[in-house]
Amino acid sequence: MTDRLAIILGLLIIAVVGLDIIANDGRALMFALRKFADFIEYLSFWR
Repeated sequence: MTDRLAIILGLLIIAVVGLDIIANDGRALMFALRKFADFIEYLSFWR
């Protein structure tokens, strides 16, 4: 991954998170983080 591509992806992620916080009070981000936590717990079952 080039530096330019990493910067573009980083800025895109920051923009999407900022837009979610402004437009949706961060609900979509919180939903995604909770599902990610459930997924990590599910993966720990296989350990």
